[in-house]
Amino acid sequence: MKVVIDTNVFVSSFFGGPPRRIISLWKEQTLILCVSEAILDEYIEVLQRIGLRQEAELKELLSLFAKGFNLQFCRRTPRLRVVEEDPDDDKFIECAVALKANVIITGDRALRAIGTFRGIQILTPQQFLKQHGKPFVG
Repeated sequence: MKVVIDTNVFVSSFFGGPPRRIISLWKEQTLILCVSEAILDEYIEVLQRIGLRQEAELKELLSLFAKGFNLQFCRRTPRLRVVEEDPDDDKFIECAVALKANVIITGDRALRAIGTFRGIQILTPQQFLKQHGKPFVG
């Protein structure tokens, strides 16, 4: 299954819970992570801004990105204007459309309000884990 993971979920994975389970599913090769240059830049910028520069897990993730581990990368995405409340979130929809992702996983209220776009579900981490048979325990 191909997924786009919003930055808030990606960053939250460092603190446990359902977001960490989703990243674990990617590392276990159960999910294919779909990213664009804009998404990767935002992941790294936010993680560094909140002080996770030296975290071993950040280094591991950057290494996986550099190797292209179980991910699809798009350099060009269609220009879409979907999230009127927060146009910066359009990059997640653009990437999902370009790479034909099944799901966008987000905690962002404006993005979640879209619900579905061109057949791509927009779900919270908890909804994703529940719907796709990978419930979070503990």
